[in-house]
Amino acid sequence: MIDIPSPAVAVVGRHNSGKTTLIERLIAELVGRGLDVGSIKHHSHRGFDIDIPGKDSYRHRAAGASETVIAAPGQVARIKTVEDEVECSELVRSMPNHDIIVVEGYRKSGLPTIEIMRSGNEADCRAARLFVKAAREGLPLTTDFTQLGRAVDRAGDGAGRDGACDGAGEMPGAGEVPGASDYSAAADAAAKMPSTNTVAVVTDIPDAEEAAALYGIPAIGLEDVAALADFLSEHYVRPRVTVVIQAGGESRRMGQSKATVPFAGRPLICRLVERLSPVADELIITTNEADKLGFLHDMYPDLTIRLVGDAYAERGALPGLYTALAAAENPYVAVVACDMVFASARLVVAEALAMHESGADVVAPSNKHGFEPMHAMYRKEGCLGAVHARTERGEKRVQSFFDDPAVTVLPFNQDRVLEVEPRGGCFINANTPDELARIEQSYLGE
Repeated sequence: MIDIPSPAVAVVGRHNSGKTTLIERLIAELVGRGLDVGSIKHHSHRGFDIDIPGKDSYRHRAAGASETVIAAPGQVARIKTVEDEVECSELVRSMPNHDIIVVEGYRKSGLPTIEIMRSGNEADCRAARLFVKAAREGLPLTTDFTQLGRAVDRAGDGAGRDGACDGAGEMPGAGEVPGASDYSAAADAAAKMPSTNTVAVVTDIPDAEEAAALYGIPAIGLEDVAALADFLSEHYVRPRVTVVIQAGGESRRMGQSKATVPFAGRPLICRLVERLSPVADELIITTNEADKLGFLHDMYPDLTIRLVGDAYAERGALPGLYTALAAAENPYVAVVACDMVFASARLVVAEALAMHESGADVVAPSNKHGFEPMHAMYRKEGCLGAVHARTERGEKRVQSFFDDPAVTVLPFNQDRVLEVEPRGGCFINANTPDELARIEQSYLGE
C-alpha cells in the first residue's frame, strides 16, 4: 500500500468559541459527501482523560507501558507517553490516506487555518473588535497585534459586554470586561488572532465579517456548514485521481499487444495494474482489444477496472490522451503507458500534489530532451478541450498541445523525480522483444 499524504486544515478559536460543535457538524457533512475524514484534537493544557481506570489499556499503562495499542474488530486506538508536545505536522504525517484531516486547535501548527468568532462568546467579540481595527487601519496580517492590544490596555476605554457583541468597532478596556479585571488585551492578541495562515473566518459577528472582507479572506456564516464544506472541498480536500493505463492494441514490433506480452510469467499489464492501483480512485485501461483483457476482472475481483475503447480510429498518443481524458470521471488524470515496467505510484501522488498546489493544467516529468507525457498528470477541465481541438486537426503528438497558451504546464524536473523515486527508471519502456527481455532479466536479477 502506498501512503498518500493527507491534506489538513486547522479550526481554531478562543475558549468556548464552539470549535467542537462546528467540527462535529463539518465532519458529518464531509463524510456524507463520501469523503474519508481524519481528525486531530489538540489540548493546550497537560493531561486529558482517555484511559479509564479498570480498563485493560489503563492497567497496561499503569504497569509501565509507554505506548499501548487497543485493537478490536473495526476499531484501533493508540495511546503513547511522550516527553514533549508532539508537532502537529508529525501527527498529520502519521495519518496518511485520508481525503482531509480536520484539526481542532493547534493554532501555531502552520496549517491553513479557519478562525471561528462567535457572537455569544465575549472573548471572540473582543478579538473581532481588534481584528476590524487593524483591518481599518490597513495593517497587514503580519502585524504584531500585541501592540494594538497594549494601546487598548493603556486607553482603558471601550464597551465590552459579556455574552454579546454590541458596541461594534469599539475596543474593550480591562475594566470593561465583567469578571475579568486582570484581562490583558495585549496577551489575548499575542496568542489568539488571525494570521497569514488564516484562509477563512467562520463568524456571526459583523466586525469579523468586515475585517475578513478588508483582508480578502472568505467569511462564512457560523451556521452555514455546507458552505464551509464546499470551501474545503474546493481548496483542500485531496483531489480524486483517475489512473489510465494506455494499452492500445497490437504492436507490430512485439507481434501482439504490449499489454498481453509475458513478463515475469504473467501478462505485462498485470504488473502495471498492481503498481498503480493503490493510488487510483478510478482505474481505466484504454484498449482496442478489450476482449483480450477481460481476464483482469477475474484476476483482480477487488478492483473496479474499466476497459475503454479508443475514441478515435486513428492511432497516436494525442488521440489516446483524448480517450483517457474523456473517459475519466475524476478531475485529475494520470496517464501511463502500459510498457513502462517501473511506473511509479509515488510519482503519480507527487504529481497530483504538485498540481493541487500550483493550479497547473499539466504536471509532466522533464529533462534536457523535453517532457515525458506518458507518465504525467493532466487536469481534465483544463486539457480536454485543447486536446480535442488539436486531435480534430489531425495532430498525433501529445506535446503539441503543451504550447497552447490556454494550458499551463508545470515541469517536474529530474531532481524532483529522484526525490520521489531515488532509484529512477520510472520512464523505461519496452518497444521490442529484446528490450523487454533485457528489462525482465534486470528485474528478476534484483
